[in-house]
Amino acid sequence: MPALALVSAVLVIGFEQLVQWKFGAMGIVGLLLLTIGVKARNPTIGSIGAVVLAILVAGPLL
Repeated sequence: MPALALVSAVLVIGFEQLVQWKFGAMGIVGLLLLTIGVKARNPTIGSIGAVVLAILVAGPLL
């Protein structure tokens, strides 16, 4: 079981680093809001995080 927890932690940290590298600080903020919203079962905060990430993925609209 400790090996599973270690692998899970490494994957989460790797994903966070990928998001930060690709989308910068706002990507981390969006991911954090989405995670907090899901864990707290608060759809408003989760939706705000999802919208931030969607805007970053969509890129500039101009």
